[in-house]
Amino acid sequence: MDKLMYLKSGTDIRGTAIEKDGKAIDLTDTRLMSITASFVEFLKTKLNKESLTVTVGYDSRVSSEHISRTVTRTLASLGVKVYDCGLSSTPSMFMSIINFGVDAAVEITASHLPMEMNGLKFFTKDGGFSGNDIKEILEYAQENPYEIKEVKLNIEKLDNMKKYCKDLQEMIKKGVNAENYDRPLENLHIVVDAGNGVGAFYAENVLMRLGADINGSRYLEPDGRFPNHIPNPENKEAMKSISEAVEKSGADFGVIFDTDCDRAACVDKNAQEINRNKLVALASYIALKDNKGGIIVTDSVTSDGLARFIEKDLSGVHHRFKRGYKNVIDEAIRLENEENKNAPLAIETSGHAAFKENYYLDDGAYLITKIIIELAKLNKEGKSIESLIENLETPVEEKEVRFTIKLDDFRDYGLSVIEDFKALCENTNGITVAPINHEGVRVNFNENLGDGWQLLRMSVHEPLLVLNCESNKAGGVEKMLKFFKAFIEKYEKLDVSKLD
Repeated sequence: MDKLMYLKSGTDIRGTAIEKDGKAIDLTDTRLMSITASFVEFLKTKLNKESLTVTVGYDSRVSSEHISRTVTRTLASLGVKVYDCGLSSTPSMFMSIINFGVDAAVEITASHLPMEMNGLKFFTKDGGFSGNDIKEILEYAQENPYEIKEVKLNIEKLDNMKKYCKDLQEMIKKGVNAENYDRPLENLHIVVDAGNGVGAFYAENVLMRLGADINGSRYLEPDGRFPNHIPNPENKEAMKSISEAVEKSGADFGVIFDTDCDRAACVDKNAQEINRNKLVALASYIALKDNKGGIIVTDSVTSDGLARFIEKDLSGVHHRFKRGYKNVIDEAIRLENEENKNAPLAIETSGHAAFKENYYLDDGAYLITKIIIELAKLNKEGKSIESLIENLETPVEEKEVRFTIKLDDFRDYGLSVIEDFKALCENTNGITVAPINHEGVRVNFNENLGDGWQLLRMSVHEPLLVLNCESNKAGGVEKMLKFFKAFIEKYEKLDVSKLD
């Protein structure tokens, strides 16, 4: 039996798709056929229907088009009506279900991972699949291998991106309501860095069509080798690239996407980054404009300054939850459905942002569209986008350190280290444990011990302990790390070399 469970990556399937540096291919045609056939069986059970319609799209990776052909041919061989959407963003594939009434969608992508990697994301009208759904699909595929015997070519081309872009255009027209209604961005210079992913559509088929000047945009050509930088808003080189693009072109605003456009970040006219806590603050401002008292669900590493901004300046509620975009989205949905609370936004510092009004879909282009509507309206008043978050307090220092756990059965060991750290902090003067911890343990240091906080948590997927640290004064992080180093050095199964 072919073991496939290691291809599970949270709520996706991911593996090596092209040979590189001696790594064997994980996503072989044989495995893709079995996984796709299992997906079909899963859908038939989940939707309680035999006749299925499925859309398939892919990102710009070198291997994506080949994988798409294998998936579409397998679907067709099983009697599924297939719509081939070609090069597509991940959020647009979910929207194909809404816009065209199909049963499900598949996106071939591995987000920001290296060029040799690829994977599969699945959607129904209820959203992306859960980790348990992926587990079930892989387990069935292991036990029920499938190979195409004949292909019934029930495959049609579908220009899903055209409809998706048109909807974003209409959203901006309506939101800005400019005197020249069809060209609401004609007085704005906006540059886009697509990182050679699929994000060129936003510059060429949204911004430019609405009158924006996009000269100075970078790396719009799809190229799965990613020759210029990793398409990832969390990557320092990528953020430096879009900042440079704004500075060199004199643009009013800059936008950067990850490979498949479910994440984004931006840069103001002064080439200053609006990402991580600043991006969460800006998105929260937009989400709470018509939702006073609403809950903003974030991941666990957001700053204390952000919490104060959401609650004091925006009259919202900050609900700090767990890392993992699906975790924050599921928590917002739970608050809505189980506690009857208004949660208009679920957002991770990585750039995943899901608005309640948009099906809780993590959509980088939708987030940027909401921001650009505000940018255009402020521009008419002679104001800047950064003015919306000018009261946000930002830390003086911040740092993240990752410690590899040198065990196959790593989770229990990591959790025991976290418990030990919590016990130590509870018994140390000047350090207090945060009253609510949905993930790991967050502790606050008084002014003498570092004037900030540390969060020790398990990585979502990898055998890692992760320490996040922020301080409100220079030298504070070093003070807090010194305390942590004295604690962590006794654990022999941890690689603590990065603290040196």
